Amino acid sequence: MQKLMAAATFIVTLAFAAVVLSWSGFGGYPPEAFPVPQDNPPVQPAGYAFAIWGLIVLWLLAGTGFGLLRRSEEADWQPHRKWLTISILIGVPWLPVAGMSPIIATVMIWAMLVTAIVALFLTGDMDRWLQTSPVAIYAGWLTAAAPVAVGFLLGGYGLLGPTSAALVGLGIALAIALVIQYRLHRAPLYGITVIWALVAVIIANTAPLNIAVVGVAVIGIVAILALRATDTE
Repeated sequence: MQKLMAAATFIVTLAFAAVVLSWSGFGGYPPEAFPVPQDNPPVQPAGYAFAIWGLIVLWLLAGTGFGLLRRSEEADWQPHRKWLTISILIGVPWLPVAGMSPIIATVMIWAMLVTAIVALFLTGDMDRWLQTSPVAIYAGWLTAAAPVAVGFLLGGYGLLGPTSAALVGLGIALAIALVIQYRLHRAPLYGITVIWALVAVIIANTAPLNIAVVGVAVIGIVAILALRATDTE
């Protein structure tokens, strides 16, 4: 059973990687998918930030492949596999769904986030660069992406203005990120990935300057770095 679980995790990751790497150019929900078109809303990171998906899927492939070949029956590798497999399995159809139904896609990406966080907490101490690290950057990016999706919905359905929707999305992302980084000191790449997203939000909101959004993003970066500095003391 352990070997089957290791194989399932790798196969699902392979399918996810195939979708992500073949689906070029995704940089957020299409503007016309909402009653109020979302053309470069302030909640959306700069487009270059989405390139991190390439790193995420390749690192997940390396980790799950190593786990299958060398750690399929290792007890330290068992607890997180089921949750990671569920998260990635939900992610396989996510990109096509995102182009058709932002509401369903938002529900899906939150399910991906929750299961990825559980998987991250259950990763073991062996082979951290191949077990914990790929899950950390995956969960870190989802921590930014899922609240961004909420910001899109709030603005796209006219529930909040663009800046207010962005602030709600960023607030949710930072609340999750700070709690997890505080509780999980052994996964610094989680916080670094969230910072990657926040920097991209800052860049996207500098021309024209959105002081409120940039300010919250800067505060978030400082807070995450402060937690990391405390961890190293």
